[in-house]
Amino acid sequence: MEAIHIPRLVQCPEQTKTIEFKTFLKDLKTLTPVQGWIKITHQGNFLEISAKVETIITLTCHRCLQQFNHRLAIEPKEMIWLDETADQLDELPLDKDLSMDDLVETLLPNGYFDPEAWLYEQLSLEIPQRQLCAKDCAGIEVADEIKSPGIDSRWAALQALKGHLN
Repeated sequence: MEAIHIPRLVQCPEQTKTIEFKTFLKDLKTLTPVQGWIKITHQGNFLEISAKVETIITLTCHRCLQQFNHRLAIEPKEMIWLDETADQLDELPLDKDLSMDDLVETLLPNGYFDPEAWLYEQLSLEIPQRQLCAKDCAGIEVADEIKSPGIDSRWAALQALKGHLN
């Protein structure tokens, strides 16, 4: 997907561009292509973005370490403000207190919107933090070892050394 020049959106019918896609995203490893649509509407001083996207990714269970497939299906909506000072936000001092206005996403009004990067961000946020193959996953099975009473075999060398010191 190509980046969209924001001023060109004004020339589209109803200042809206809809993109249908079925593609693999460069930085997101998926089992199936990412497919769906994304709609970008120029609303004067902000972009209104909505999408319907789905794909399947392979995850590793945090309990049993088995791989399993997980379906990601999202319908994100976001407003991105168009601000002439959007490129100056990186120059903020690290110790500056931020207001809520500083926490919104902004783009330059004459800049570009990258739908592929936006989709990557939205899908990445949807990947579950707690990755379990099933709600009742028991985890890795550990065989009970028959242990002789007394000392753990890993400490046997130290026990022998202790016997020589006495």
